[in-house]
Amino acid sequence: MKLRDELPVDHHLATVYRYGAAVCGLVLLAFAALGFADALTPFDTAGDTVAGMTTNTTLSVISTVVGLALLIGAVIGGNFASTLNMTVGGLFVLSGFVHIFVLDRSANFLDFGMANVMFSFVMGLVIATFGMYGRVTSRLSHENPYWRRRHPEQAGHEGASVRHLREALDPGLLPAGRTPGVTGRESDDA
Repeated sequence: MKLRDELPVDHHLATVYRYGAAVCGLVLLAFAALGFADALTPFDTAGDTVAGMTTNTTLSVISTVVGLALLIGAVIGGNFASTLNMTVGGLFVLSGFVHIFVLDRSANFLDFGMANVMFSFVMGLVIATFGMYGRVTSRLSHENPYWRRRHPEQAGHEGASVRHLREALDPGLLPAGRTPGVTGRESDDA
C-alpha cells in the first residue's frame, strides 16, 4: 500500500496545508534575503548574525531553495503540500540533530549556532505539524476524510444508518411511492 493511496484527494484540510507551507516558505525566504543582504562569503564561519542566527551565503541559498519549494507546495496544495510539509519538517529536525553535533567544529560549514539549531527544531516541528494536521492521530473523527478512506466498510454502514434515520425523521425524503408506516418505518403502498 502506498501513502498516496491512503489520502483523499480533496477536502477542507488542504487549506491548512497550503497556508502552512506558504507561511513557513515566506519565513525562510525572508531569512535568506537578510542573509544575502549581508553579502557574506559562501562558507564564512565568522559568526555574522541575521535575525539572531548565524548565517552565510550557502545557508541563504539553502533557505531560498527550501522556501521556494514550500511556496510551490502551497500553490499545488492538497496531498502534495501535506506530504511536502511532513518531509521538509522531518529534514529540518534531522538538520537540527546533525548540527548540534558539529557546533564549534570545522564540519560546521553552514556556520550554525545554538540559535540556528533551536530554529531548525522549532521550524521543523511547525512545518511537520502543518503537514500532519488532520492526518495523524489515533482518534480521527468519523467525519474526517482520512478516517473514511481508511475504513470504507464502516463508513458505508454509518452512511446508511444516517440515511435511514433521516428517512425515518422526515417522510418528505422518502422515495416516490413510499409512505411511512405506523411505527415510523417505511411500508409499501400496494
